[in-house]
Amino acid sequence: MKITPIDTQALIAALDLEPHQEGGYYRRTFQSDDQTMLMTTSGQRYRMTSIYYLLSKDSPVGHFHLNQSDIVHYYHLGDAIEYKLIYPDGTLKTVVMGSNVIAGQHLQLHVPGGIWKASRLMEGSSGYGLISEAVSPGFDFADMEMGDRQKLSEQFPQHSQLIEALTDS
Repeated sequence: MKITPIDTQALIAALDLEPHQEGGYYRRTFQSDDQTMLMTTSGQRYRMTSIYYLLSKDSPVGHFHLNQSDIVHYYHLGDAIEYKLIYPDGTLKTVVMGSNVIAGQHLQLHVPGGIWKASRLMEGSSGYGLISEAVSPGFDFADMEMGDRQKLSEQFPQHSQLIEALTDS
């Protein structure tokens, strides 16, 4: 049986995705409406939220950003996605999410709150990479900080080239 390639724009339309401020496309697919909200230092939050997140050839980078909540990423399909994580002490970790687990790619990735994170689509035949994210406490844009190129480069000068490549400003 021959598998027909998926057109990226058709996938974006089928999943009803919209552009995300960090890059790529997304849509919230779940929020824990049936549970009591959690009180955080930033206000009330859902206990958990979940999204689809897609990087594509026309939007291949999820720019550096920091979330307050823990996030578990789940790889679904398409090309592999490389994640760059910068920890508060400056440690850099690279994780590739993809289907080739034999080659060391990951189907799941946990990123604790307080870690700077960026992602980029790795070259492949699909032209897109699709994941989901589960966030707890639930995601709120008030809990996300987009990376400022100058500030991050001053904080982590050893990663300034990477920061230059994976920040929007």
